[in-house]
Amino acid sequence: MSIANLLLPELDAEMVTTRRVLERVPDERIEWKPHEKSFPMGHLAQLVAMIPGWTSFVISESAFDIAPKEKPATAGYRFQPVSDLVALFDRGVAEARPLIAATTDGSFAEPWTLMAAGQAVSTASRYLTLRTFMLNHLVHHRAQLGVYLRLVDVPVPQMYGPTADEKGPPRK
Repeated sequence: MSIANLLLPELDAEMVTTRRVLERVPDERIEWKPHEKSFPMGHLAQLVAMIPGWTSFVISESAFDIAPKEKPATAGYRFQPVSDLVALFDRGVAEARPLIAATTDGSFAEPWTLMAAGQAVSTASRYLTLRTFMLNHLVHHRAQLGVYLRLVDVPVPQMYGPTADEKGPPRK
């Protein structure tokens, strides 16, 4: 079985779950944050919405600079309505799936470099980069967003099983 065929069912499941979490973010609380060192909820939600779109540069490029010297560190973050974030997320997912499906095992084995301010931070295979930089990273920030939802008393949807708010099978 190809790497793409192994990744796609996981991608599909994680994207359905992530969308459920993202949809719950309340527009009226996007500037809220649990601690002074924390991202505001709207910026965390924006990051979650953006991550699937990163698949395109992992698949099509050999490197990406996440913090180019010519831009401020938070240049990409701005508060947006949750409906816009869900649309951004949906576009990223719609682009990611066919890119992964079309990627050969040989291409997945090629090195890919994450850079910051022109300096290499890490180099790994495209496959490992997709697993860590995209999927695992997305799950990590989705979990943070779940905690934020709990702290502002928004029902937390199921992710891998029942929550205190949803006991039955996950809704579609």
